[in-house]
Amino acid sequence: MTPGEAVGRWLRLVVADAELSPYLIGVDLGRLGAHLTAGLANALDGRPAAVDGWQGLGLSEAQHRRVVDYLMGVLWAAELPDDQVARVRRAFEVPA
Repeated sequence: MTPGEAVGRWLRLVVADAELSPYLIGVDLGRLGAHLTAGLANALDGRPAAVDGWQGLGLSEAQHRRVVDYLMGVLWAAELPDDQVARVRRAFEVPA
């Protein structure tokens, strides 16, 4: 699975979430997807991920965690190695 495919699945899960989808009204999903794809590709390669594309949408800490959990589910389903999944989680986790 490519980073773009993973992000596509990830975004579909977030858009389908009744609590999270209102935060995406008016958001250019193509642009967000491209930003998230670049960040995911960097994280998978062990490079620093770009700034998290979810910042600035007004998500609570719990909502942001759920967004990241959706990504983890996509990566686990794709059977990525544990070290890569852990690296991506660190890159996208809730900012302190």
